[in-house]
Amino acid sequence: MKVAIVGAEGQLGADVCDEFRKNSDEVHPLSHGDVEVADLEQVKRTLTAVEPEVIVNTAAFHNVEQCEQDPAKSFAINALGARNLALVANNLGAILMHVSTDYVFDGSMDRPYEEQDVPRPLNVYGNSKLAGECFVRSTTGRHFVLRTSALYGKHPCRAKGGLNFVELMLKLAREREELRVVGSEVVTPTSTAELARQIVKLSRCDAFGLYHTTAEGSCSWYEFAREIFMLTDTKIRLNMAAPNEFPSKVLRPTYSVLENRGLKTIGQNLFRDWQEGLREYLGLSKRVVQTA
Repeated sequence: MKVAIVGAEGQLGADVCDEFRKNSDEVHPLSHGDVEVADLEQVKRTLTAVEPEVIVNTAAFHNVEQCEQDPAKSFAINALGARNLALVANNLGAILMHVSTDYVFDGSMDRPYEEQDVPRPLNVYGNSKLAGECFVRSTTGRHFVLRTSALYGKHPCRAKGGLNFVELMLKLAREREELRVVGSEVVTPTSTAELARQIVKLSRCDAFGLYHTTAEGSCSWYEFAREIFMLTDTKIRLNMAAPNEFPSKVLRPTYSVLENRGLKTIGQNLFRDWQEGLREYLGLSKRVVQTA
């Protein structure tokens, strides 16, 4: 199968490329320098030259604070960019797999969000991603819209200064004797390696539509940090930060746990408990932890 990966240099995109290659597919990695998704003519030229059977869009403007400061850029990339890819995918007869976010929800639920729950984003980033979902779903029938949460992986994340949450916690533990981490925000940490495997599996079926694609279970950021330190035998005084101790400049959902109901319904769910994904990540990294 010929697959074009948009955003191939990113944290998720790099793992998606690796996973399709493991599956013996013909992979065409497209970085930001290769294609600007906000430019429809450039998207047409680039993808028409490749003639992919599957297009995976992992590109996004996802620095939440920068999105708030520059909503025009956020919508150009996250919404119109998704529309451009959907238009070209439809013309080429290709499947479009578009990665979205848990931030389309406002966090007011007291149970994990399912696909049929009504989105209500709290910020520009969430609104721009929801708009992108709508463009994809209304533009091409052969689509997968994949919402995910709290990604971390072995490749650098540019929006987070190259460090995912796991690496940041281990770095801070080497530099400090005590850490305070937010306990009031609940998410599902999801490994990019696991999500990449799920994307490859879904690309082989025709059950097109909207899916939640996260690891199983949930935790607060404090609980995530505690698990990281326990598994790496890192000695650090870890305390839970008080609510609003680290005020954010942007409204964010305090609860954005997703339930993979759609994947389970069609018998395609590959995800394990989030702790298993973390163990796999730490095992692959083969790190030796130096404590303060």
